Amino acid sequence: MWKAIKRWWAYLGAKVNSVFNEKADPKVQLEQAITEAQEQHRRLKEQAANVIANQKQNEMRLDATLAELEKLNRNAQQAVLMADEAAKRGDAAKAAEYTSAAEAFANQLISKEKEVENLKAMSLQATQAAEQAKNAVQQNSRVLQQKLAEKQKLLGQLDQAKMQEQMNKAMATLSEQVGEDVPTLDEVREKIETRYAKAKGMAELQDMSVESKMLEVEQASINVEAQARLSEIRSKLGIDEAEAPAAEAAPAEAPATAQEPSPGS
Repeated sequence: MWKAIKRWWAYLGAKVNSVFNEKADPKVQLEQAITEAQEQHRRLKEQAANVIANQKQNEMRLDATLAELEKLNRNAQQAVLMADEAAKRGDAAKAAEYTSAAEAFANQLISKEKEVENLKAMSLQATQAAEQAKNAVQQNSRVLQQKLAEKQKLLGQLDQAKMQEQMNKAMATLSEQVGEDVPTLDEVREKIETRYAKAKGMAELQDMSVESKMLEVEQASINVEAQARLSEIRSKLGIDEAEAPAAEAAPAEAPATAQEPSPGS
């Protein structure tokens, strides 16, 4: 039972993530990713700054301790010299006092030398850690710059994808119905072709109708009357009927002949 509940819960989580990723704006998600990368880089720089600060503090402590060590060394040497001079003068009390002071300086000197060695080791470790931190910051900075460049590239691709989607949508409206009141181009073409075909059919039917034949007969009668009138006109002008067909056969040449100048002109 518990296993089934866990599987169902995992399924719901995956389903929610799937719906979120489907609905989420890629541009916003890209901005979130870049912002997170920049925030990580900022935290890394802060950590590196702390490491470098620790290394600087160790260096300052080491320098101060080395200065104290040098001072103790000088004091110990001076105490030994003064004890030796007092012994030469025969002042045993002073010689003993200076010898005790020299021993005290020597003890401090030994302790300070150990402290210097520890500080040197700590400073070496701090220096190595600081160099690693600097390298990490530089490497992460390069990665961040690459991500920023990749961001610009992805934004460009996203804009191109949106433009292509709009073009695809616009082209789809030419062949797909986008609404009940909006006809497609194919539908309009089919409607026009149907009307054109119907008009052609009606024209053919008109050509085959009785009225059409009657018009042809009437036109033929008019042509016969026109020929008779032309024959009458030719007869009055003294033109033979045998010459008329030749003149009618080449009507286009007559104007050209009329334009040619006569030999006597």
